[in-house]
Amino acid sequence: MAATPAVRVLERAGVRFELRSYDPDDHADGVGYGEAAVAALGQDPSRVFKTLLARVDGALVVAVVPVAGLLDLKALAAASGGRKAVMADPADAERATGYVRGGISPLGQRKALPTVVDESALALPSVCVSGGRRGLQVELDPADLVALTRARTAPLGR
Repeated sequence: MAATPAVRVLERAGVRFELRSYDPDDHADGVGYGEAAVAALGQDPSRVFKTLLARVDGALVVAVVPVAGLLDLKALAAASGGRKAVMADPADAERATGYVRGGISPLGQRKALPTVVDESALALPSVCVSGGRRGLQVELDPADLVALTRARTAPLGR
């Protein structure tokens, strides 16, 4: 399997991580990408995090939140120092990150964007995030995720 930009970032940084792969086409219709990863890998949905892009006062911001919850846009705006957040257009998210929807990783994005990770990650021994391709998850220490993305942490989920 060819390394994605996300995997290359982890390898260059020398952090411990594990790749978890699954067939992304094996999930039921109507199930989101994060939920499909949880089901396919048999993971706890509070440990699998989805990467979402929003516009805070017009600027793209990355939010990393547990699959088990929803992104609170007001909390993201506040954590980013803005007033209003709306979900980004999927085409804008793909262009800015270099990844396709369902495979957007917070790591190795084409353009470094401000990132906010839900603070619940810090209470976990490890978290799973997209490895940069549909069907590929990376399990790593949440502190490494925060450091490598230069993220701030805040309560983002509801």
